[in-house]
Amino acid sequence: MDYAQQQRDPTKHAIGVAFVILMHVLLIYALISGLGRAIVEVVKKPLTATIIEELKLPPPPPPPPPKKVIEQPKIQPPVQTYVPPPDVPVPTTTAPTITGTTTVAPTEPHVIAPPAVVAPPAPPRPAVRHGVTRIAGEDPQYPRSAIKANIDKGQVIARVHVDEAGNVTEVVIVSAVPARHFDRAVIDALSTWKFKPEGEKYIAEVELNFSLKD
Repeated sequence: MDYAQQQRDPTKHAIGVAFVILMHVLLIYALISGLGRAIVEVVKKPLTATIIEELKLPPPPPPPPPKKVIEQPKIQPPVQTYVPPPDVPVPTTTAPTITGTTTVAPTEPHVIAPPAVVAPPAPPRPAVRHGVTRIAGEDPQYPRSAIKANIDKGQVIARVHVDEAGNVTEVVIVSAVPARHFDRAVIDALSTWKFKPEGEKYIAEVELNFSLKD
């Protein structure tokens, strides 16, 4: 059965109407029998309200008064008066004097020593030495190129670098007249020269003269 058919059922409507009628009957009976009046009288009675006061705690006791401290008076020590001691005379004694003779040693006369003689420093050696004599080596040969060029004489100035043992390590041509004809002959000859060993390196300058007549 659907919902529409349940709403149209007359049995349910009859039960609802009967319940409403029963409630009205009970209400009318209560009014007639005086029950309603009793309810009204109860409602009309004045309502009494009791106010409960808040309990107040007693105030705290006051603090005890501070104790008084009685200071005792300070007793100052008695002041002692200074009494000077009696003057006692001090006996004076004279010590015997000891006299003696002191001998003074004779002082020697001060002798002034003459200043030491300092040898003068050795003169510095020149950077390039002249007039150095060889102890070994060959003389330069007259070059054939100069003979073919009809050059009958020439002059060459060269500098040789000598080591500690007296050996020639380098030959440098300073000047040559005529130029370039005698350079190779001079370099080849001076490279074989030997000088006296001096324990140090130095440079010596040598002048060589060439003549075809010789």
